[in-house]
Amino acid sequence: MTVRHDGLTAEWLGYATLRVAGDDTVVYMDPGRYGVLTGEWEPDEDGVGHPPSRDYRPEDGDVICVTHVHHYDPEGIERVASDDATIVAFEGISGRDVDRDLPPVVDLPYDVVEVGMKESRTVDGVPLWTIPAYNEPGGPHTRPDGTPYHPRGFGCGFLVDVEGTRVLWTGDTDVLPGHKQVDVSLFCPPIGQRFTMNRHEAAALAAVMEPELVLPVHYNTFSTLAADSRAFAADVAQAGIPVVLDES
Repeated sequence: MTVRHDGLTAEWLGYATLRVAGDDTVVYMDPGRYGVLTGEWEPDEDGVGHPPSRDYRPEDGDVICVTHVHHYDPEGIERVASDDATIVAFEGISGRDVDRDLPPVVDLPYDVVEVGMKESRTVDGVPLWTIPAYNEPGGPHTRPDGTPYHPRGFGCGFLVDVEGTRVLWTGDTDVLPGHKQVDVSLFCPPIGQRFTMNRHEAAALAAVMEPELVLPVHYNTFSTLAADSRAFAADVAQAGIPVVLDES
């Protein structure tokens, strides 16, 4: 489903993949992983709220943002990036993680801009800002020993201005104090609980931020990201904030 908002179209393509397009600009957030762009993804159970898997290769992206190594998928980038795309990647992505053998981002055949947790850039005519994204040590989104899945310095979120409309994808993070001050029109929070803010925390944040529209992502891709998206939408709507689910 394509969501229309303030002159833009937005589409959640599964997992953390978000496509935002204006008349002349296409931006992707965290494309790929787990087969959501190759047609290989399958739900853990029937009827789960999530975009269907498909073989997706538009190669139309002008700017491709990558928040952290867990969401870094070179094949996914290749499927969505145009020939002259620019990759904007968090500087902490080393090109490797414990389970995957990956090329460094700078070795991809595109222009690459590496960014830190709090930066302001204009990339190919697209103003963007990075914001911190992490789990608090000892907080609710940690391993059994209390260490965070995403420690401070592991990744970032992206606020992008696409043809005058500001879109926020927080990345994998708890709700952080700075989120409440972000001026955003389209807010795309993760609600998949274990590794990020859960649906209750995301709904409460939306009520404070007061965006013009909320489109949740990063949930129900697999069982540990299970979330009741309809309950989330009801909570956001009850706070007087427009909300939409893009699950089919």
